Amino acid sequence: MQPFFGGKTYGAATVGERGQLVIPAELRKSLNIKSGDQLMVFGKPEKKAIILIPSSDFSKFLEKAARIISRLENKIPKKD
Repeated sequence: MQPFFGGKTYGAATVGERGQLVIPAELRKSLNIKSGDQLMVFGKPEKKAIILIPSSDFSKFLEKAARIISRLENKIPKKD
């Protein structure tokens, strides 16, 4: 079966009584996620989707986006 998002399927995860979720070991290994790592959690309730991104990767993304925005701002002519 082809995954709906175009990525690899790593199996199922069960939410525990306290809302905890165990990320499948193969996925943790492939993304180098270790115990204690922080993940950013995003959701699209209308699609019933959850997105997890390692905080360090998200921080790098934000830094790069800020540099790009700064460069674009410098190209916009200023109004007097």
